[in-house]
Amino acid sequence: MDQRRDDLARWAADAIRRHASSTTDSQDTAQAEFDVTMVSGDASFRRYFRLHYKEFSWIAVDAPPDKEDNPRFVAIARSWRDHEVAVPRVIDHDFERGFMLLEDFGDQILWPALHQEDTSLAQVREYYRQAIRQLLHIQTLPLKNLPAYDAVLLDTEMSLFPQWLCEQQLNLTLTRGEQAMLGRTFALLKERALAQRQVVVHRDFHSRNLMLRNSGELGVIDFQDAVAGPATYDLVSLLRDCYVRWPASLVDELAADYWEEARPLGVYLAGWEEFQRDFDWMGMQRHLKAAGIFARLNLRDGKPGYLADIPNTCQYLLEISRGYSELAGFSEWLNERVMPALEQLRPLMPSGHESHQRDSSAE
Repeated sequence: MDQRRDDLARWAADAIRRHASSTTDSQDTAQAEFDVTMVSGDASFRRYFRLHYKEFSWIAVDAPPDKEDNPRFVAIARSWRDHEVAVPRVIDHDFERGFMLLEDFGDQILWPALHQEDTSLAQVREYYRQAIRQLLHIQTLPLKNLPAYDAVLLDTEMSLFPQWLCEQQLNLTLTRGEQAMLGRTFALLKERALAQRQVVVHRDFHSRNLMLRNSGELGVIDFQDAVAGPATYDLVSLLRDCYVRWPASLVDELAADYWEEARPLGVYLAGWEEFQRDFDWMGMQRHLKAAGIFARLNLRDGKPGYLADIPNTCQYLLEISRGYSELAGFSEWLNERVMPALEQLRPLMPSGHESHQRDSSAE
C-alpha cells in the first residue's frame, strides 16, 4: 500500500475538478474517475504520476516538504513562464503536504528521441538549436532572489569526485601529492568559473530534462535548483551531456551558434578563444561534480543505474584536460589512476546497457 500516492491522487483529482469548474471541460471532469500511473522518480525525492481522463492528462507530484523546497519550485515556474521559458504551468499546490499539480508535457523526453535510428543529424541540430533558444530565454531572466553559484558551492561540488568516486566507489587511496594536485586543479577551475559573466543557471539543462512536446517544441523541467552562476554552465551541460556524446565538430558548431546569439543579448561578451576556454573548464567542473554524484547515487541512494554514465563523464574530463598545459598533472593522473579503476564498474552496470554515443559519421 502506498498511502502518499493514494492521498496525492485524491488531492489532485479534487484540484482538477476545482480548476475545471471555470472551463469548458467542467462537465467532463465533475464526476470523472481518473486513471493514475507512475511516470517516474528522479535523482531527488520527488515522484511523478500522471492522472488521465479521456483526452485530458495532468502531472501530480509527490515532493515531501521535509525533503524538497516546493515554494521555490512554484515561484521559479511562474516567473519563468512569465518570461517565455517553456516550463509546465503550476495548476495547484499544497505546500504543507508536499503535493503539486502540473501541466502535462507528455512522456517523451529528448534523450530517446536523439537515439532513434530515423533521427537525422539535421533533426538533432534543430533539437539543440531549440534548446539553445530556451537557454537564452533563461539566461536573460533577472537574477533577483537566486542564490549565488559561489566559491563554496563550486568547491563542494568538485569535492564529490575524490570523496565519492575515487575513494568510496573505486577504493583509491589518494596520496598527499594527489590531493594537492586536485586542490590546484579545482582552484583553477573555480577561478575561471567565478570570472565569467553571471546569469540565471538552470543547473541541470540536458537531454533528460528537456521534453519533446506534441507540438514538436521543447519543454524545460527540473529547474528548481536554479542559481545565479557562470554563463557557460548550462550550455556545456547541454552539449557535453553526461548521458549522450556527440562528435566534437557538432559540439563546436552548436557552441558557436550560442556564442553568436548570446553576445548581442549581453549574456556573454568575451571573444571566441576566451569562450572556448570558459566552456571547456566549466565543463570540467560540472563533470567532476556529476561523476561524484553518480557514485553517491549508487552507494548512498541505491540507484546503480547511474554507474553506467560515469565512464562517459570521465572521458570528457580526460579529453578536455589533455588540451591545456595548466591541467597536465590532472590529465596524467586521471589517465593512469582513475580510468583503469573505472573498469571495475562494468560488472556493476545494469545488464543491457548500451553506449550513449551516436555514430553520425555517415550522416
